[in-house]
Amino acid sequence: MELFTEGDPIADTKAPDGPIETRWERHRFESKLVNPANRRKMSVIVVGTGLAGGSAAATLAEQGYQVKSYCYQDSPRRAHSIAAQGGINAAKNYRNDGDSVHRLFYDTVKGGDFRSRESNVHRLAEVSVNIIDQCVAQGVPFAREYGGLLDTRSFGGAQVQRTFYARGQTGQQLLLGAYQALERQIGLGNVEMNARHEMLELIVVDGRARGIVVRDMVTGEITTEFADAVVLASGGYGNVFYLSTNAKGCNVTATWRAHRKGAYFANPCYTQIHPTCIPVSGDHQSKLTLMSESLRNDGRVWVPKAKGDDRNPKDIPEDERDYYLERIYPSFGNLVPRDIASRAAKAVCDQGRGVGPGGLGVYLDFADAIGRLGRKAVEAKYGNLFEMYERITGEDPYEVPMRIYPAVHYTMGGLWVDYDLQSTIPGLFVIGEANFSDHGANRLGASALMQGLADGYFVLPNTIANYLAAGPFEKVDGSHPAAVEARQDVEDRLQRLLSINGDRTVDSFHRELGQIMWDHCGMERTEAGLRKAIDEIRALREQFWQRVRVLGDGEGLNQSLEKAGRVADFFELAELMCIDALHREESCGGHFRAEHQTSDGEAQRDDERFSYVAAWEFTATDQPSVLHKEDLQFEYVHPTQRSYK
Repeated sequence: MELFTEGDPIADTKAPDGPIETRWERHRFESKLVNPANRRKMSVIVVGTGLAGGSAAATLAEQGYQVKSYCYQDSPRRAHSIAAQGGINAAKNYRNDGDSVHRLFYDTVKGGDFRSRESNVHRLAEVSVNIIDQCVAQGVPFAREYGGLLDTRSFGGAQVQRTFYARGQTGQQLLLGAYQALERQIGLGNVEMNARHEMLELIVVDGRARGIVVRDMVTGEITTEFADAVVLASGGYGNVFYLSTNAKGCNVTATWRAHRKGAYFANPCYTQIHPTCIPVSGDHQSKLTLMSESLRNDGRVWVPKAKGDDRNPKDIPEDERDYYLERIYPSFGNLVPRDIASRAAKAVCDQGRGVGPGGLGVYLDFADAIGRLGRKAVEAKYGNLFEMYERITGEDPYEVPMRIYPAVHYTMGGLWVDYDLQSTIPGLFVIGEANFSDHGANRLGASALMQGLADGYFVLPNTIANYLAAGPFEKVDGSHPAAVEARQDVEDRLQRLLSINGDRTVDSFHRELGQIMWDHCGMERTEAGLRKAIDEIRALREQFWQRVRVLGDGEGLNQSLEKAGRVADFFELAELMCIDALHREESCGGHFRAEHQTSDGEAQRDDERFSYVAAWEFTATDQPSVLHKEDLQFEYVHPTQRSYK
């Protein structure tokens, strides 16, 4: 069977033209509005309560729409955004160090290896300055200098200090800000909150997204829910690798079910490997723990110069250490972007100079910072992160260097959206990590929180009105044939999983799938490896549907059933990720094909052939997907060989 077919090109027809500095403001003005009286008659479903979903639901409700919010956690504030540690970017230039909206725009386009849209990225940079004001007004406790001014620090891929932070808990504090805004609207009766509900299908009526099928994870009841528009804010798909920095519940099901209903999936092979993760310690692990990128501000990354040097790091003298990031990239040093830092760590470990069990680790050393600043100052900046590291590893990072190694983290791919954040299904909007729109082939650190809040607070509430202004839409209920069919599909799929009664656990399949993906579609890919992975994924998927054992039944709480449905979707996604990686015969950002690199081992893009977004259309199960290309145009940041040296 052929792997894919090529279809017609796709274009972002909503994208404005003219001077980039005024595109967003002009687009907002030219978009249609919905007057307050009519908003009360319109409803929106928001799936996900992280930074993107929580801020969107709160803002839409504040505007007067009827909002239904869904999350699979037991509380909206347990969304995975809570785990983000390091900070949030904004072009405030409080440090007076040369930052600007244009520089943030430039750094983001360059950091994404010139595989993102200029219009979207410039809008993100513009909106970033409003986010900080919004969050400060909500009471988010950003770190402050002695005089009371907001503090900032550096992050990878930038030479300015534009990252605002709340110690090592930035995501948690920002989420609490969005959560209190959401809870206020729940209290006022403007948001109907449905926790412990998982979206299992999208309902499309006459070509428009009009609702979802959800399963109550406590009772097992399956219901159909309807609205005038649906917003997906369900996060990324890094858990396809089994081991990742994501929470165990993170999954692709919401966006994948939408993909199967007609929403194109863009750039699925663009996954980010974070360089600052605690190394794998054994087969018992079910997830990995991230150490914030902020640690690279003061921590120095190094390995021994000699292969197999297993001495205590304190016994290795300075002249026998290789501070390889500072050596290879003197302009940025330890603050090179994540994709570059990750590949550099892999390279020194492949040379046999890695440290720790299996040689899969490098040192992140704070001895210089402690000597320069004093332990109390380092503790004030990173104390909770150091404590977390010690609890997990049993090692005191004040006394010995941390050991870190790259791990799967964020996913730049996601559902394709236009400038209005609307997918190829009218009425289906996708925000935050669930869409593909802003980061290209690599996300700069501290930009995930920025995009989530930009989409939820400032972009979607403006653009969704342009769609809803075409209403009122015909009322739909559970008796509609499309709703009946969608619900029946969900029930049939769950029953099929329960009836297999095989001899292998869901986790065993997930772990094996993750290993295939890490080996062949992880930090480095090859044509032979990707073709092997596709064959192995297909064989394992067939085995899954014959041998998986799902405990319990469809009634009540059943985590085995929940995981089985998610892993079934991961199998289909994994195959598309490998096909996408195989077809893109270049290296860019997080997508590194070993056949396409410069003489010194850097990513080698092919702008002539691959300067486009790959938007994939689902056709049918076991049938090839259709590739639609959206050409990328660069008027303001001209593609060059990316250099941080």
